[in-house]
Amino acid sequence: MNRIYIEHISKVMGINLWQAEHCADLIEEGATIPFISRYRKERTGGLDEVQVTEIKHYYIKFTELDKRKAAVIKSIQEQDKLTGELKAAIEETLDENILEDIYLPFKPKRKTRASVARELGLEPLAAGIFELTCIDCKSEAEKYLGENVENTKDALSGARDIISEWISEIAQVRDTVRKYSYKTGVIKVSPFRKGEGEETSKYSNYFDFSQKITDIPAHRILAVLRGHKEGELSVKLEIADNEPEKIIRSIVFKKNSNPSESSKKEVETAIEDSYKRLLAPSIENEILKIAKEKADLESVKVFGENLSALLLASPVGQKRVLAIDPGFRTGCKVVCLDAQGDLLYNDTIYPHPPQNEKIPAMRKISYLAEAYKIEAIAIGDGTAGRETEAFIKKIALPPGVEVFSVSEDGASVYSASDIAREELPGYDVTVRGAVSIGRRMMDPLAELVKIDPKSLGIGQYQHDVDQKLLKEMLDSTVERCVSKVGVNLNTASKHLLSYVSGIGSSLAKNITEHRSINGPFRSRKDLIKVKRLGDKVFEQCAGFLRIPDSANPLDNSAVHPERYQLVEKMAGDLKCTVSDLIKEQQIREKLDIKRYVSEEVGLPTLSDIINELSKPGRDPREKAKIFEFSSDFKTIEDLNPGMVLPGIVTNITNFGAFVDIGIKQDGLVHISQISDKYVSNPSEVVKLQQHVKVRVVDVDLKRGRIQLSMKNLSSVSSGQ
Repeated sequence: MNRIYIEHISKVMGINLWQAEHCADLIEEGATIPFISRYRKERTGGLDEVQVTEIKHYYIKFTELDKRKAAVIKSIQEQDKLTGELKAAIEETLDENILEDIYLPFKPKRKTRASVARELGLEPLAAGIFELTCIDCKSEAEKYLGENVENTKDALSGARDIISEWISEIAQVRDTVRKYSYKTGVIKVSPFRKGEGEETSKYSNYFDFSQKITDIPAHRILAVLRGHKEGELSVKLEIADNEPEKIIRSIVFKKNSNPSESSKKEVETAIEDSYKRLLAPSIENEILKIAKEKADLESVKVFGENLSALLLASPVGQKRVLAIDPGFRTGCKVVCLDAQGDLLYNDTIYPHPPQNEKIPAMRKISYLAEAYKIEAIAIGDGTAGRETEAFIKKIALPPGVEVFSVSEDGASVYSASDIAREELPGYDVTVRGAVSIGRRMMDPLAELVKIDPKSLGIGQYQHDVDQKLLKEMLDSTVERCVSKVGVNLNTASKHLLSYVSGIGSSLAKNITEHRSINGPFRSRKDLIKVKRLGDKVFEQCAGFLRIPDSANPLDNSAVHPERYQLVEKMAGDLKCTVSDLIKEQQIREKLDIKRYVSEEVGLPTLSDIINELSKPGRDPREKAKIFEFSSDFKTIEDLNPGMVLPGIVTNITNFGAFVDIGIKQDGLVHISQISDKYVSNPSEVVKLQQHVKVRVVDVDLKRGRIQLSMKNLSSVSSGQ
């Protein structure tokens, strides 16, 4: 990567040059974020996943910028106008806007007022005036009169059009005005059409809204831009004073400190026209784009944090499960799954109106729980969810059977997907949906990777942000979560395997096909036998794959195969086996890891190895805990201000957290109500799926909105 990019990354991130350079080199070599942050700590100086992700974002951004630079240089070169100075200016810029400023004078143009004036032969007149030396511009303009230019007024007007365009294309002018406008500009928002549906519009909160562009939160800029796109809001950037024109004058007149009065008058008129007609609209668009890009980054970060919390939610584990997709009129779809999540049985019960077949439904559930030795029951939290949960809890279930409410977000998307049809051929969408609910209780990560994250009901304005940036964040988040937990090589689906560091969908398919033909993998090194899985991919993925029954116990740990020999040396030095080293803490305590430091392996990696030996293959996620909503209310009409209720955090945005309190509408805990202390980001206090206590502040029955607070409460529980 270009040195100027490395220096920029180092500066903005506050890291050493060599850290940024080495990390960028690893990314260029094809290393993944989890692999770099876990297994190349010495090379990067211990950069964590968040830092490596940020460097990768810059790497992608600057790679695209380099492509654009090459195209600009080629275009200018073809015009035979590329100078050494111009080329250097292009190559040294870090800002896409500045690059476009440099290119603007050379960019092929559509027909403009200036191009019309040039066709009339007025460019020499414009050049003379712009030099600020023309003593009498009117007399000079007379020289250009002819068939197409009837009078001096038209000649001077055309010349000013050309000068206006020149001014708007001066890179220093554009950059300085843009920076000033961004620093001082105010977003002014109003209804696009006064009086039309103002009271019922979802954008009514923004009908008389203004805020400095530098202060506007991400969710607000995305909201007003969406309203503008939908034709409901008028959005303008206002600059309170005439400073931009002063800035332009100082730059333009700098080349001649003693301009002629006649030239000065014409150029000042051109400056005013250039700013109002050309610069202001263009720069307004650029600044709104900058604000949008900033909002996109913040929103995508929130989405990533939410997705991470959702994927790493507490699993019930491998248990025999009865799962229910609730419903009223169509009944409740019931499925029984074995401990591996395979479907054993499905049926439908009708305990709710209009059928009210409660007794047969109770008998059916009791029978299934006994017959399939059910250990846990999963109930979808959608329509009829609470009613079904209350019904199930009235049944005399076998001892130890726990009942969980499970989020249905995305279950319908999965049930209608190609993945679901492939996994459950011959079953309808209702059966597939119930199976998904049961499996996501057993292992949220393994099940949710099959669903497009945008269908999971998390984040803010996900359809408005840059979709390429969003995909980049979501893919890296899923990969990071999968790598953190680790994947059983012999039981994981190809969809889960596809998110393991370095593998992807094609190799995941090859792995599962190899497994079905040749049986379970007996060691990590057997991966090399998989079609198209070479040494580089093996290096990237091996440490994140687990083989619990392998003869080598390190195959069920996060110790990378490249360090097996080192661990064997440690065991040999202590005259024990690797298994003894894993099982016996007293033996591990005898190790002096400093003895094993080398040019390739430092203390960070050695410490990771020792930590992993103490808990090989252990799932880092907490076990799932049962949660119960208050039974005192079922609808928004039952709520009153002051009520303190249990709830589950279902979504986190920059402006607050949404909490499910057991009715159809989630309530909003505004960021100002999320903690007794000042909070700049709700995720500092709560996480997705966290169990909390909330107090009802306000209930808006007309709009179906519930305002909640977590202030002055012991609001946050430690579990999920």
